[in-house]
Amino acid sequence: MTEEILKKIKQLPPLPESAMQIEEVYKDPDSTFNDMAKILEKDPLLTADILKAANSPLYGFSREINAISQAVGLFGMGTVRGFALASIVKKSFTLDLSPYGITNDMFSELSKKQNALVVSWCLRKENRYLGVLSPAAFLVEIGKVLIAQQIMADGKEEEFRNALTELQNVEAAEMAVLGVNTPEVSATIFKQWKFEESLVDVLKSCQDPDLATEEDRKPSRILHVVRVAVPINGKVTEASIKEAKELIEKYELDMSSFETAIENIK
Repeated sequence: MTEEILKKIKQLPPLPESAMQIEEVYKDPDSTFNDMAKILEKDPLLTADILKAANSPLYGFSREINAISQAVGLFGMGTVRGFALASIVKKSFTLDLSPYGITNDMFSELSKKQNALVVSWCLRKENRYLGVLSPAAFLVEIGKVLIAQQIMADGKEEEFRNALTELQNVEAAEMAVLGVNTPEVSATIFKQWKFEESLVDVLKSCQDPDLATEEDRKPSRILHVVRVAVPINGKVTEASIKEAKELIEKYELDMSSFETAIENIK
C-alpha cells in the first residue's frame, strides 16, 4: 500500500449512524428480519434506494417489491445489508473513473451486475455467505475510486492507459503504475471502517483466493469468478463466461446454479 493511497483512506469520513445501526442489527444473533426492516425504514432515502435495487430486473423477480420487510424476507438480511451499504458507501465518495475509461453510470452498472450474479448464484445453496458476499460484490471495485484519484494527481493517465492496453489486465496495470490493486485498496477501506475480518479478508483475497483463511476461501473464490464473469466494462461476453466457468471447475463450485444466474444478467 502506497503512503499516498493510505493517507486518502485515513482521511475518509466515518460512515453515518445509519450504517452503524445496520451493522449492529446484522451482527446481533438475536435480531430478526423485523429489527432490520425497522432500522432501514427510519431513512426514507435509503429505503427508496434499497427498493430500487431490489426491483432491478437483474434479480428476475416477477412481482414488484413494495416494502423493506418484503425485500428482507425475499433476499435475507445479508443481501439487504449489501443493498444498504452500497447506497451509503457510494455517497461517501466523489466518483471519477475516467482513467479506467468508464463513466459513473458504467461503474454503477458494474456493481449492480456483480451483486446480482452473486445473489442469484448463491441465494438458494450458499445463502450463508451472502452477508459477506453481497456487500463485497457491490463494493469490491470501490478501491478504483481512490486509485483513479491518485493516477490523476500523479499525472499518470497516459501511462495507465498504455499499461491497460499492454497488459490487458486491470489489476496488473494498477500494480505496474501505482504498486497497489483494487482488492487491496477496497479491503483497506473496510478495515479502516472496522468492518468484520471476513469481509476484509474476502475483498483482499478475491484475486488469489488461496491467500484467504480456510473459512473465507470459498466466498473469495465465488467473488473471483463473479469479477471475471462481469469485467470492468460491465459487459458479460461468451469469453468472460468461458473464463468464469473454467474457474468454477477449478474451484469445484456449483456450475448449474451459475449457469441459471448468468442468464439473468446477460
